[in-house]
Amino acid sequence: MAASDAKMGKSSNAEELDLVITRVFDAPRELVFDAWTKAEHLQHWQGAPRGFTVTTEKSDIRPGGGFRICMRSPEGLDHWLQGLYREVARPERLVFTHAWLDATGKANQETLVTVTFVERGGKTEMTLRQSGFKSAESRDGHRLGWTSAFDALGDYLAGIKGAHNGPTAREGGAAGARWPKKGELTIERVFDAPRELVFEAWSKPEHKAEWWGPRGFTLPICEMEFRPGGNFRFVMRGPDGKDYPFEGTYLEIVEPERIVFQGIIHDEPGHQVWTTVTFADHEGKTKLTVRQTYSFESEATRGAPEGWRQTLDRFGEYLARV
Repeated sequence: MAASDAKMGKSSNAEELDLVITRVFDAPRELVFDAWTKAEHLQHWQGAPRGFTVTTEKSDIRPGGGFRICMRSPEGLDHWLQGLYREVARPERLVFTHAWLDATGKANQETLVTVTFVERGGKTEMTLRQSGFKSAESRDGHRLGWTSAFDALGDYLAGIKGAHNGPTAREGGAAGARWPKKGELTIERVFDAPRELVFEAWSKPEHKAEWWGPRGFTLPICEMEFRPGGNFRFVMRGPDGKDYPFEGTYLEIVEPERIVFQGIIHDEPGHQVWTTVTFADHEGKTKLTVRQTYSFESEATRGAPEGWRQTLDRFGEYLARV
């Protein structure tokens, strides 16, 4: 056999072990791409099989950036995964390495994942190709995992596709707040304080207890395990003495850039809230953006714009004092 023929045979065998999955989602290409790259979307499907929970230790989605996450199975087993982004071309293509870690934290076999996004008449054809497998067994195990994850992604995209615009910031009555979609709220504020201080005031209970909640409210219970996968429990007390518990889990923490957490509103069974807070330098000040997504609308969510307005007013006053 000629040398060129040997190389072709080796390449052909490797390609036979490639994993290729194609799905068509009834959603715009930009949205499907963002579901892979933005925390406010990732937290809803997490790139993991159904039943798994994900905590993020590192997430830097840019060429040369990396990720490190932990997937916890329904049985409570932790599976650590890491990789590096080689290409991020919105909204067309995403390329990253993929390696599971052993019990000592050492990376095992590395594979390469390429995801492409093609517009198909208002829908999106998404194709994942994962190459570098050493065996068909390993490839097929990943097929099961990705298939389950894409089922969850499809459900999430279908759930937000019908979202419609809600009241504007002026109609909502809360400065800096807007409702881009039903069940979602975005608030932006600029604070005259360094980003590190603004981030710290969100990350330490001794700070948070001083400003969290609308005017007239106190925070007698402020318990925070500030790390990915850590839990928090806040109890706000209103002027009438009524307590309002709010508890949940930190999903992602990237100091001093981003905090992502999921919480439960106890007054309304099954009511979950996903929150992403970002901190950006802004001409020597800090631009803070809060994005929230609600599992359903309720009296609590309808009051959220005004509640956040008062809370962030208090936050600004606190930053001016410290």
